[in-house]
Amino acid sequence: MKLTVIGQWGGYPKAGEASSGYLLQANGYNLLIDCGSGVLSHLQHHVEATGLDAVLLSHYHPDHVADIGVLQHALLIQYFLGKNKGTLPVYTHREDQRGFETITYKDLMKAHEYKEDTSLSIGPFNVTFVKTKHPVPCYGMRIEADGKSLFYTADSAFKEEFVSFGMDADVLLCECNFYGGMDASNAGHMTSLDAGHLAQKSNARKLILTHLPHFGELDQLVTEASTLYKGEVLLAKKDMKVDI
Repeated sequence: MKLTVIGQWGGYPKAGEASSGYLLQANGYNLLIDCGSGVLSHLQHHVEATGLDAVLLSHYHPDHVADIGVLQHALLIQYFLGKNKGTLPVYTHREDQRGFETITYKDLMKAHEYKEDTSLSIGPFNVTFVKTKHPVPCYGMRIEADGKSLFYTADSAFKEEFVSFGMDADVLLCECNFYGGMDASNAGHMTSLDAGHLAQKSNARKLILTHLPHFGELDQLVTEASTLYKGEVLLAKKDMKVDI
């Protein structure tokens, strides 16, 4: 698997960048995980909109889905240009019915429901889900292919269940919206220390901090996480590529 960070900012994108969006590729299959503000613009440096094979959404906050409507229009325009290759499946939960209903668009995009106890086969990927602790229904996901695994926490405060769910993941893509010593749980997010604690307890092979804050010195997040986790810690950055 190859992971490419399209956007890594929490809440809204920094100028010239994007909020949450990650391209996961294996065996020629292109899966977009979350589609926040600015994602479609930066995605096109790596793959065209019509090159996507599927989209996987964690929840309906705008920093994770703002560009879904933009993607729909991209598919529509490419359809009129004769370049659209069919209906794009989008896998998402239905606990926000109104949000779910915004996903299906003409014959160009169709919503498919997942639930916490489901296991999905999406192209070469096997995906399982865990409900997170966030102000709205949100799901983290473990994605596996070719004997490798990625655990994407999506948005959440720390949950002990994450340890067993993410055990031995090759990459832990962990939200980190607050610095160590801050109270992130009430906001439904994690600190750098939460991320380091989760990586250490779940025996992650590599920790990537994402959903980053718009304040402070971001390198401090790595320093703080590294006090608890002794493996490699990286800050997610636009266009970062990681082989899994």
